[in-house]
Amino acid sequence: MATKPRQPEHAPQRPISITAVVDCVGALASRSMQGNLYLYDTNRAGGSTGLGSEALHTRVRRGDQLLWNVLALECEAFVGIHAIEIDPAYCVPERRVYPGTDVAYWTATVKKDATAPVPYRIGFLLGTRAEPVTSTLPSALIG
Repeated sequence: MATKPRQPEHAPQRPISITAVVDCVGALASRSMQGNLYLYDTNRAGGSTGLGSEALHTRVRRGDQLLWNVLALECEAFVGIHAIEIDPAYCVPERRVYPGTDVAYWTATVKKDATAPVPYRIGFLLGTRAEPVTSTLPSALIG
C-alpha cells in the first residue's frame, strides 16, 4: 500500500496577508490610531482572532510568509506603513515596492514558533504629516 510522502514539520506555509484599514481623517484629527485602525488577516480559518480590531492576533508557524499592506478608508487620503516594530528573533519585516509602481508593502518570514504572543506595533504615515502615528494597542503573532 502506497503512503503519502510526509511533509517536513516546518515546511513553508501559504502567505498570510495582514491588511490595515485606516480612517486617515479620524487618525489625523485625533493624532491617534485608537478607534481609527481595523486589522484583518487571511488566516481566520487557521485560528487568528481580533479581526476588524486594532488588536489582531495572527496565528503563525515557523516558515510562514507574512505580508502587511494598508488601505485608506477614504479614497482621497494618503496612508502608508512607516515601520513595523516586532521582536527580530521572530521576524524582520522589510519594506518592498511592487515593480513599476510606488505602492509599498512589508514582508517577513516567521523564524520560529511563538510559544507566547509576540506583540508588534505598526507606524503609519498619514496625509502630509511628517511624524508617523503608531498603533495604540499591540497586535500579536500567536502560535
